[in-house]
Amino acid sequence: MKDEIRKRAKELGFDTVGFCSADPPTSMPHYDAWLAKGRHGEMAYLKRNRHLRADPRGLLPEAKSVIAVAMNYYQPNPYTPGTAHIARYALGRDYHKVVRQRLKRLVAYIESMNSGSRHRICVDSAPVLEREYANRAGLGWYGKNTMLIDTKRGSWFFIGIVLSSLEIKPDKPAVGGCGTCTACIEACPTGAIINDDDRWQVNATRCISYLTIEHKGEIDPELEGKLGKWTFGCDVCQEVCPFNAERATQPERARTTTIPDFLEKRSWPPLIELAQLDEKAWEVLTRGSPVRRTGLVSLRRIAHVGLTKPRGKT
Repeated sequence: MKDEIRKRAKELGFDTVGFCSADPPTSMPHYDAWLAKGRHGEMAYLKRNRHLRADPRGLLPEAKSVIAVAMNYYQPNPYTPGTAHIARYALGRDYHKVVRQRLKRLVAYIESMNSGSRHRICVDSAPVLEREYANRAGLGWYGKNTMLIDTKRGSWFFIGIVLSSLEIKPDKPAVGGCGTCTACIEACPTGAIINDDDRWQVNATRCISYLTIEHKGEIDPELEGKLGKWTFGCDVCQEVCPFNAERATQPERARTTTIPDFLEKRSWPPLIELAQLDEKAWEVLTRGSPVRRTGLVSLRRIAHVGLTKPRGKT
């Protein structure tokens, strides 16, 4: 059954597929400590539904296994001064919809072979610690930048999770490490990657992705001047990661995605236009895009910062 699921998942565009038990996550104490120190910033939703994060069987009582999938979203992303610079994951159609639609087809296939089985699809928005399950299923290990890294493919991938009532033999967890490399730590413009209690983590309140997406108020002047070229999100820690560097011996690294929805990049207006965008134009411009997450007011504010602060190469 695992072979059949893997085969069908790859037909649907997923690059890697793994399996693990639906046992409660072991990383909850670290997650709770991160929240207690306020490193989640204004993302209050991360505190909600703790009981569900602590045990996925709250979402699917019959859950015995987890099917984890990864989908490559990498593509070149050159910067043009004076224009909006968007993180790669948001260049195309909203990944929540793309990954979820394909997982629905995968679940339909599984249930056609296993009558009476039940499944629950989770794509980022569900209260599940996806990275832990993806790690346990063998998709990647934790980098110092907290990204999940596949030794062969790097970190340019989305994670999708399917809770299943089927009892599926688990794969081995992914094993790897950054060694003495500190490229991402040194490259982060705002010093958001920190080591606390001997664990690498991201202080979201300093992260450019957080500041340009989740943060809704005025930005600390010290951090405002460090946003660099970014208008929505940030890819710096992934761009400098050696595991994302192209190598002849690792053809899967920095390979451009083949998913049409991700390659259909929309054209963003110059920053001077974004800074004055009205609601009607916003509605048309962000329809079906992850950029809608930030909201019109915040996007205009970040565009204004881009016009008034020095724009480095970061």
